[in-house]
Amino acid sequence: MATPLEDPSLERHFRGHRDTVTSVDFSPVMTQLASGSMDSCLMVWNFKPKMRAYRFVGHKDAVMCVSFSPSGHLVASASRDKTVRLWIPSVKGESTVFKAHTATVRSVDFSNDGQTMCTASDDKTVKLWTVHRQKFICSLTQHSNWVRCAKFSPDSRLVVSCGDDKLIKLWDRQSRECVHTFHEIGGCVNHVDFHPSGTCIASANSDGCVKVWDVRINKILQHHAAHAGSVTKLSFHSSGNFLLTSSEDGTLKIFDLLEGRIFYTLHGHQGPVTAAAFSRNGEFFSSGGSDEQVLVWKTNFDQLSPKDVLSAQRPREHPDTALSGPTVDDIPPRRQKGRAPASPINLDARKAVKSMQDQAPPVTDVGPAFFTSSQVRIDSSSTRRPMEDDLEMTSDRENRGDLDLDGIDPGPRTQPLEAKSVPFQLAQFMDQIAGQLDILTQTVSLLEQRLTMTEDKLRECLDSQQQIRLQIQPTK
Repeated sequence: MATPLEDPSLERHFRGHRDTVTSVDFSPVMTQLASGSMDSCLMVWNFKPKMRAYRFVGHKDAVMCVSFSPSGHLVASASRDKTVRLWIPSVKGESTVFKAHTATVRSVDFSNDGQTMCTASDDKTVKLWTVHRQKFICSLTQHSNWVRCAKFSPDSRLVVSCGDDKLIKLWDRQSRECVHTFHEIGGCVNHVDFHPSGTCIASANSDGCVKVWDVRINKILQHHAAHAGSVTKLSFHSSGNFLLTSSEDGTLKIFDLLEGRIFYTLHGHQGPVTAAAFSRNGEFFSSGGSDEQVLVWKTNFDQLSPKDVLSAQRPREHPDTALSGPTVDDIPPRRQKGRAPASPINLDARKAVKSMQDQAPPVTDVGPAFFTSSQVRIDSSSTRRPMEDDLEMTSDRENRGDLDLDGIDPGPRTQPLEAKSVPFQLAQFMDQIAGQLDILTQTVSLLEQRLTMTEDKLRECLDSQQQIRLQIQPTK
């Protein structure tokens, strides 16, 4: 329920991860919430009461990023094991895995039509893939250090990327060229995202600063030295009026972009906050931290009426800017409910987290689709190992009562799934092929760059010769 002041309120908290939560994302239809963690697992939490949560196990190292497709039928997870997995968020746990990079994959994002993915990696590249069959499209290779994040613009014509080289790069998806580079001074860039209008981007920096840039004039609009620690994630509200940030200083902050100030400072986690995201409709936002908890908050402070929404379509006062697209200033202020505080509002929900009586939902361990409960029983009749008894699907485990009282499994159980399903020699051979393909891809990319440089040199030589001829002709 909203408070009289319409401050954000803590709605749910989920416990089930066994290590730091690295990423959170809401389903577009608001039925599920996905979270990734350093425990190598992807969790899908169901909002319906008494529904089980799904723990998807398949990655061999930390899950760095999770993202729902626009339809909500798929969840992508990027991992330190150099792979990306596409999951169907159901108890069947059907998934597709492909080796996307030669180093940790930090980020994964879907285009607005759900047909293309972009991934960012510690191998200093951004790559584009088709969602269907995961076919490689191209590499974007101008970063000189780890690439922390890559995102599509709302219309998917641009890709923005950032990394430890302190640069933010804008890429044209069609030409595959970098159209602009924003130079960051003072810290690496941990996260970047597009404003819903597509005209602005925001960056989360390791020096505690948050910056908003205009991608049409390539200039900074707002600079907030907001956090006492590194800013880990950020997310725009669907209205474009607010910006949510998380930080290693243990706080969440909400910025009012129209007024250019901090609106709320929220405390809910014990320790660094490492994940944050608004829902697609802006009604909720979620956060995750090193305390292994996922919190869900109700926004409350942006209760716009239909009249306010329609007023956003009013004509512009300046006709010369009408063709340039919407900006932050074009969005009408939210309705003030009898107050306009000059200073940020501090909300501490840590006591509420401790006092919450809602128990953690039961958790179902789900592995890759090709490893079913029937296969487990067949395998267990031959060479059985002590942990294999735990690999059976949920229905049997519920009957045996293997879950803890709070619904959380006592330890990792389905880690060896892929090792059993694929022969070791075949897996090793496939890894070698994938490595060779990555080397081949990088070689082709280098050859393309050298060819471009050669063409430029040749063009310069031809221009020089033409100038020399023009200078010599009058003397004859």
